[in-house]
Order: sequence, then C-alpha cells, then structure tokens
Amino acid sequence: MHYDYLIVGTGLFGACFAREMTDHGRNCLLIDKRDHIAGNIYTKETMGIQVHQYGAHIFHTSDEEVWNYVRRFSRFNHYVNSPLAVYKEELYNLPFNMNTFSRMWGIRTPAQARAVIAGQIAGLGIKEPKNLEEQALSLAGRDIYEKLIKGYTQKQWGRDCRELPAFIIRRVPLRFTYDNNYFNDPYQGIPIGGYTAMVERMLEGIPVRTGISYRQFLEENAAAGEPDTWDKLLYTGMIDEYYDYALGALEYRSLRFETEELPQEDNYQGNAVVNYTEKEVPYTRVIEHKHFEFGTRPGTVITREYPADWRPGEEPYYPINDEKNTRLYERYRELARKEKTVIFGGRLGGYRYYDMDKVLRAALDLAAREFESPN
Repeated sequence: MHYDYLIVGTGLFGACFAREMTDHGRNCLLIDKRDHIAGNIYTKETMGIQVHQYGAHIFHTSDEEVWNYVRRFSRFNHYVNSPLAVYKEELYNLPFNMNTFSRMWGIRTPAQARAVIAGQIAGLGIKEPKNLEEQALSLAGRDIYEKLIKGYTQKQWGRDCRELPAFIIRRVPLRFTYDNNYFNDPYQGIPIGGYTAMVERMLEGIPVRTGISYRQFLEENAAAGEPDTWDKLLYTGMIDEYYDYALGALEYRSLRFETEELPQEDNYQGNAVVNYTEKEVPYTRVIEHKHFEFGTRPGTVITREYPADWRPGEEPYYPINDEKNTRLYERYRELARKEKTVIFGGRLGGYRYYDMDKVLRAALDLAAREFESPN
C-alpha cells in the first residue's frame, strides 16, 4: 500500500490528525508500540468501571470549536473536577479557595484570607526568589506551602524544592470564592463509556497496527516483498529517540501505577481524586475511577499514583522543561526544521506538557496547514 501519511502514535494528536486527513481524502496508516490505541488516555473496563490506566484525565476547554469537535465522537457527562488534598489527618479542598482557607485558618471572609496570606508573605521578606521554595512562599505564604505544595512537589519532581528552579511555579492559583471547581473552562466532562471508545470512533475506517514500534515497523516493512510506502511521516514519539539520541537524551519524569480491585467496597474515598501532600506518603494521589461516571454499582477500583525517575525504555510522562533540557530540545528542533517529509507533534514530539484540548487544537491546526500543502 501507498499512504499519504504514516502516523506513529495513536494518542489524541495522531488520532485527530488521521481523522482530519482521512475526511479530506488522504489515506493514513497508524502504528503504536503499545498493544492498544488512545495513548495515555486509554481506558479499560474493569468490574463495569472505566479505569483510567495512565492516571486521571478530565477533559476541559475554553475552545468551543474543540469542544464541538470532540463531541462528534462521544457524549460527555457533566463531571466537574474537584479534588481533595490530605495532609496528615487534615482534609482540604482544591484548588486553593475559600473552603481551603476556612479549614486551614478558621476564617470566613475573603478579606480575612487575604490578610493572613499577605501577612505571611510580608513576614518572609523574600524579594527575588532563588528557587521553587522561595517562589511558592512568596506567592502563597508558609502554611499553604508547607501543607499543600512542598511535599507533593518534592515527590512529583524527585528533588528538594530548594533544588528546583523558581520558574516551575509561575503562579499559585488562589481563589477567594467558595468554589471547588478545579478548572475555569466553561466546558468540562468525561466521555461516557470511556476515552478508548471515543478514540475508536475517531479512527473508524482507518488502518491501525498496535504492538509494534517505529523501528520494528521499518525493519519489517523493509523485509517485505512489496513494502508499504508513504509521502510523509507524523512522529508523535520522543523527538530525541527519533534521532537516536544523537545530541543526548532529554529528561522526563515517569509514573508508576498500582491498581486495586475492591469487590466488597462500593465507595472507597468518596471522591474521584484525592492528593496526598506530605512527603512521607510515597504516592501523590489515589484515584477512584467509578466517580468519573457517577457509578453506584457494588465494587470499586482504585489506583495509587507514584512519581518515578525516568530512564530510556520506560514510559515518559512529564518533560523536565528546565534551562538545560530546553536548550537541548531546541537543538533537536533545528534538526526537525530541516526535514522535508517528517512532522513532529504531540507531547513527546514537542517536548512539552499539553492538556487534551491543546493537543486537539494543535492537531487540527496542523491538519489545516497540511490541507494547504501541495503534497
């Protein structure tokens, strides 16, 4: 077969691009090294519950075009992300809002909360933050930092907050209203029936091969009597891996998941996401999946999420966008700009963290540019 596009990766970026190009008369082949489609938003039904296999994913957006686009492939429920945080025996609402401040300081009004925070910040006397700890203290004061930011951040990054650059926390979202909705976007929800079913509908009628890496595919294809050909390659894997780490390896943080089925327990924690902010608790959060779709049937499934160091061969989740890695990525970008038939996209191809709606926006914009391309 000859294809207009070979697409490496069946996550949201690759699936959206493939759908758009197919609908405009181009033919695509998708491959994925995992044994399933949908990338990190993959969901799998267990005990009648859609389990988010790679961590909680809540779709939210302010982009009406993207919201209308994604609803072509799934109905969405009205789930609102309102996580909780546990520090020792204390329970707090997230994001940091008046419910959080009232619980922490026993106050009631926004003016009281502002006064406490301002007083703590003034008492610290930090003029030019030199690291993440000083940055967070200068934005939120000591109580919020010590109880809700410090331990969680150290677990997430695997380093002491005084060893992390200040720019990682550009702002701390302090909301002086009694509103536990984590996102400000007007559109929010979870696809009914799970993300995998949604991506399946996006890829309907498009050939897909799973369980094969890009290198394996090239080797297998080269050995075939009549090999497949293609005009362009869309690569959504790691950009440094594509170039065989010729300039060095970019750094990531990884995650490890422990999932437990609890047939006898119909409600484990009363909320979909509960963060554990003290350093001594090894996991960052516990996810109870049934709450994403308001499940009431007996039994439940929980997942504990552990941050982990990343090494080549393991799954990369979060790029470490510090100065060193940003400089290295720009060198890879220079190589990429010289490519005539290779396009890089998505979280790994662009070495940046994307929310799901931004992934779709970028894929739609790329597809629009390709429609105008002469080839």
